[in-house]
Amino acid sequence: MFMIARKYVLLLGTIIVILVSGIMAFHYAFPQFSLSFILNPPAGLTLAEILTIAFVLGILHGITPDEHTWPITFSYAIGSYSTRKGMKAGFSFSLGFTAQRAFLTTLGFIGLAAFYRTYNLDGPVYILVGVAMAVVGTYILDKKLGLHIPFDKLLRSEHHSGKSERTPMHDVKPKVAIIHGLIAGFGFGAYATIITFILAPQVPGLIYAPLPGVMFGLGTMTMQIIFGAVFANFARVRKLSENQIKYVGRKTAGRTLLYGGIAFAAIGALIVFFPAIDAFAVSTGNPIPNLSSIGISTVLVLLVVGVIGIGSLIAGIGEMLRLNRRRK
Repeated sequence: MFMIARKYVLLLGTIIVILVSGIMAFHYAFPQFSLSFILNPPAGLTLAEILTIAFVLGILHGITPDEHTWPITFSYAIGSYSTRKGMKAGFSFSLGFTAQRAFLTTLGFIGLAAFYRTYNLDGPVYILVGVAMAVVGTYILDKKLGLHIPFDKLLRSEHHSGKSERTPMHDVKPKVAIIHGLIAGFGFGAYATIITFILAPQVPGLIYAPLPGVMFGLGTMTMQIIFGAVFANFARVRKLSENQIKYVGRKTAGRTLLYGGIAFAAIGALIVFFPAIDAFAVSTGNPIPNLSSIGISTVLVLLVVGVIGIGSLIAGIGEMLRLNRRRK
């Protein structure tokens, strides 16, 4: 199991190294677009510069651990159990996210996005995202919506007979991921601040206002498609049959969405009642947003993807491997 985990950690690390190298190459090819320039854009930018900065910001947003993208992309991709479907999951989620970002930068241009500066919407957004995740997770696992949720079975395998692979579970259509992307897009962080309040007001006219959001969304989409392809292959183990891989993928997706959704909603409720929690963070000294500090958003990513998602995946693979050994 540890060899399997190490394999994909190395694969993901390789992709990140390649992308970082690409960003560095871009920097050397276009020295005017330094990291400081991208994260702190000046006034008087041309439309081409605005759109380039927005796209690069989207790449950074997609590659760094973000609570509005990684948990959801992981869940939908792992449940798709194939590279192509994983890429489609990343694309579908990012499509909804991109549409919302285009709307957001339009609001920024006409001056109607100021409520984001007045009100902290992280709590309500976390709650909405969490409820949506839990509902979809319940559907995938074919559970009845009720009060009993087996927390004790979250990260350990249930006893299964040979019929376990035929346990009823459902696939989720891409349009659900699109809706999820629209909801998650209402989250507001450092990247959204830059494209909404710095880049969007500088475009030449209202017709161009959605473009910074679109380019930012496309940058994020690029990374989510890549991560979707990687995440979708996490459940693929040589010793498992195709049906077992589907079973593990769907169950991991369902658990991650269900229990991850509960975590999102719970933390969202805490932020609503205790806003200071959202502001607490430990600085890392890194200037890149999502890497600059360790706060509640980092905890959410680690909890949902690292603990619930990967933990459920490892438990599911182990369950199938034990079942195969009993059959021999």
